[in-house]
Amino acid sequence: MTTQPTPKRASEGMPTPKGTPKGAWTITFLLFLFMVVNFADKIVVGLAGVPIRKEMGLTPEQFGDLGSAFFYLFSISAIVVGFIVNRVDTRWVLLVLAVIWSLAQFPMIGTVSLTTLTICRIILGAGEGPAFSVAAHAIYKWFPDEKRTLPTAILSQGSAFGVILAVPALNWVIVNHSWHHAFGALGIVGLLWTVAWFALGKEGPLVSTAAVVADERRIPYWRLLTSRTFIGCVVATFGAYWALSLGLTWFTSFIIEGLGFSQQQAGFVSILPWIFGATIVILTGWISQLMLARGFTTRGARGVLGAAPLIAGGCILAMLPHAPQGGLMIALLVIGSGLCGSIYVVCPPMLGEFTPVSQRGAIIAIYGALYTISGILAPMVMGSVIQHAATPMAGYMSGFTINAAIMVGSGVLGLLLLWPNTERARLTGTSQPAGTIRGAVSPT
Repeated sequence: MTTQPTPKRASEGMPTPKGTPKGAWTITFLLFLFMVVNFADKIVVGLAGVPIRKEMGLTPEQFGDLGSAFFYLFSISAIVVGFIVNRVDTRWVLLVLAVIWSLAQFPMIGTVSLTTLTICRIILGAGEGPAFSVAAHAIYKWFPDEKRTLPTAILSQGSAFGVILAVPALNWVIVNHSWHHAFGALGIVGLLWTVAWFALGKEGPLVSTAAVVADERRIPYWRLLTSRTFIGCVVATFGAYWALSLGLTWFTSFIIEGLGFSQQQAGFVSILPWIFGATIVILTGWISQLMLARGFTTRGARGVLGAAPLIAGGCILAMLPHAPQGGLMIALLVIGSGLCGSIYVVCPPMLGEFTPVSQRGAIIAIYGALYTISGILAPMVMGSVIQHAATPMAGYMSGFTINAAIMVGSGVLGLLLLWPNTERARLTGTSQPAGTIRGAVSPT
């Protein structure tokens, strides 16, 4: 069975140009760099966790709270800005976000208190919460619907490359200078990106008009937000983001304190989950598209494909306390947490299947805001567990076991709830042939 061609939708702007507008790939590359800086900013506290804790005399609980602080305003900001970009050009919103990131790094260059560091991380989280959804919205103004898969995949890989490229560089700065200079370096890089974006960034030409958007049939938000597929996406991605948040905050500390690696060695080990995770993202996107082309429903090609690896990954992480210390532990942690990447690829397209385009940005922003709540909880729980355990290693093992249980539970609920192909029929009263993709956002 062949994939049905996606019909033109008024809210996408009609007529849709067949060619890609000039400058689209320049914008894509700049936004890829935008996401590289975004995730480099996220990882720096976890990478410098041991020297930060030693210099500031932090307990594991205090460091866990610091890791959670980044997410205090992350979700709220994502929702607010998600609605703002319906009215304000993404070019200027992206510029403001990058300036916030950059300025939030500079106070750490000198002597800094825990309070100041926490406030700066909260501000940074508020600036970075809307990052991916706004960047995706900006890219969709440059590419017609049928050509969005590749640029969206490039954008999403900015997160992995942000860690893969930044970790060795930042770790070199931490080892040879100090963790203070690592923050300063990120601030400078962020400002350099804002200069490049100010000079080269533009608003895409494929912008909907108010008249055609008004003609689109809208669905009450309460129906969209209470649909089982929306709930399933939030729950499944919550479990995946729990693992990601632990990776951002605690992975490097575990490698040093739990397994006895040096700071320099830990820097190289810390990029392994991101390399594996990037591979999972690419494979999932490719397999999903192949399944759709061969006539699978989106229930199978997206729902099952995204949720099943969460269960497998959780089972792998559950083996961690029973493995000997060393390479096998690292392998289990890398593979178990890396399998979570599959869910990020399939959830935005599933939501796009039944969400009117004029409401898509807000729904994806709300989805992101809800699942990233685990970013507040995961570092805090791990810190508390470590502090109250008999030994740090026992605490890490208990924390990763909790992570495993959450992943398995979220994966099982995902399998039960993710039915995007029937969700559209229920919400819009129309049927959807197998393999048809309506209004889908490309895999991220």
